[in-house]
Amino acid sequence: MTATDRKPEVVESNAAATRATRLLGDRRLPVLVTAALFLAMYGGGLSRYANYGFGEPQVFLNLFIDNGYLLVAAIGATFVIMSGGIDLSVGSMIGFTTMFTAWLVERQGLPLVLVVPLALGVGAFGGFLMGYVIHNFEIQPFIVTLAGLFLFRGLCLVISKESISIGDASVGTLAQTRVPLGVGELSIGALVALAVLAVAYYVLHHTRFGRRVYAVGGNEQSALLMGLPMGGTKIAVYTVSGFCSALAGLLFMLYIQSGDPLHAIGMELDAIAAVVIGGTLLTGGSGYVLGTLFGVLVLGLIKSLITFEGTLSSWWTKIATGVLLCAFILIQRTMTARRKT
Repeated sequence: MTATDRKPEVVESNAAATRATRLLGDRRLPVLVTAALFLAMYGGGLSRYANYGFGEPQVFLNLFIDNGYLLVAAIGATFVIMSGGIDLSVGSMIGFTTMFTAWLVERQGLPLVLVVPLALGVGAFGGFLMGYVIHNFEIQPFIVTLAGLFLFRGLCLVISKESISIGDASVGTLAQTRVPLGVGELSIGALVALAVLAVAYYVLHHTRFGRRVYAVGGNEQSALLMGLPMGGTKIAVYTVSGFCSALAGLLFMLYIQSGDPLHAIGMELDAIAAVVIGGTLLTGGSGYVLGTLFGVLVLGLIKSLITFEGTLSSWWTKIATGVLLCAFILIQRTMTARRKT
């Protein structure tokens, strides 16, 4: 075979390599992979558990009902990770909010309508303080938010070492309320989570603040040279995360109707896993909040499939989450390497 005969093969090979490089360099790839994974898992559940009611629309809607609080927490974590940071205090903030709310409603007799803004204010202020320390004292977010984790978990035990059940009528009414959608129904918590998702999507993709978050996460030095308010942006994303964590705590409180000092231990890892599986780079600067939704749905679907299986231990949820997290980190690593070349 002559050199002339090889040219079409070489051209075709180069074209294939170029297409592969473009595909791996596409920022939407992780989100598309997560969406495809969810559809494949859901299709597998339909084929395996069709006789057990898995195909009912309400089963799909239950993914939002059972994971609404996680979606809100993961949205807050998305802002932080998108900016190149990390927040390990999410789970403790959720647990503290359940205890704080239960204590004020049950022990102090305050109305829920007054307690809700107090809890959200405390969460936002806690996030603000962590962001302030991270920026002004130039301490790694891992260390500061780890301190926040211990602080808020300790405050849970200061309030009470025992679980506090909530018998307030307004809490019970909100927890049991279902909004009919024709094919099924959603809880108040699920609707709030979807509303937060819509607001976060608009803020991240259609506002100056959202563009600053991407810029700071992509390259801090470039953002600084462009004159962006890097300090204010960093403090703001941790404030948003604290607010979302407190809101997630309120939704979790409605879900279980109690406060407990051991609630939500390790939930910060579930939130981070959902964000990463949803396609947001751990190094920041790239990702989509809709990807976080798919990440949460994938984790929720894993729990649902294990429940339908019946013979598997709940620990398989953690195992499956760990495997998926490693796989998506490898995808991120490959994409990052391709972009550099």
